[in-house]
Amino acid sequence: MQFGKKDKNSREILNFDEKSRNRQQFNLIKDHFAEDLIDKEYNFPYHCAMAKTAPFDNYHSEYEQWFDDNYFVYLSELEAIRKALRTSGKGVEIGVGSGLFASALDITEGCDPSATMRAKAIERGINAIDGIAENLPYEDKSFDNALMVTSICFVDNPQQSIHEIHRILKPHGELIIGFVDKESPVGLEYLKNKEKSLFYKDANFYSTENIYKLLWEYDFTIKKTYQTVFGKFQQIKEIQQSENGYGKGSFIVIKAQKEGKT
Repeated sequence: MQFGKKDKNSREILNFDEKSRNRQQFNLIKDHFAEDLIDKEYNFPYHCAMAKTAPFDNYHSEYEQWFDDNYFVYLSELEAIRKALRTSGKGVEIGVGSGLFASALDITEGCDPSATMRAKAIERGINAIDGIAENLPYEDKSFDNALMVTSICFVDNPQQSIHEIHRILKPHGELIIGFVDKESPVGLEYLKNKEKSLFYKDANFYSTENIYKLLWEYDFTIKKTYQTVFGKFQQIKEIQQSENGYGKGSFIVIKAQKEGKT
């Protein structure tokens, strides 16, 4: 399957004040796209960036409890991420949440827009600071690795988020994205019950090919893809070994490398 490149001019929708780096000051300059329109080629929403923090601020205990209740799902996801993640270099998690993944993966830096979640991450030893993916509070070329675990589903502008991650990565730095594939059994179940979910009601789900396209457009090379979470959550009673590729497992981990010297 061949994917064509999209006209760059049609995707420049946000203008950022680079000097102040104030994440509240976004200007929508693509005036022929309404705020709730969907990019039909990429299946990504065109929105101004407004962090979806309310569920995580209000239901942080329920969030933590989910990982206790689905412990082997969590460990299986960690196993797949570990396969993809570099063991050396300076790393950061974008959308670090309460630090469950970062702390287990020895990542000590992270950002998140939820003050409640950041406080929990700090308790777990993470230097968690306020920030959103669309306007990261980090200097250019400052990290060797960046991790996003399900947070791609909660950003308002995936294109700008990937652009920003590209900016903060060093040349040949790596981005690891973990997410639930919308075409997987769990993804289909999430979509079916989306309106009833505390956390996924406002989420946007993507297929693996959607994410591939997005990464290619922003000069990332796909190095590896792993899949895990085979079957229903309640049936997973041990750590599952991840497999290459996608199409069977519900949780996908993509390892992508920043191209070029910029």
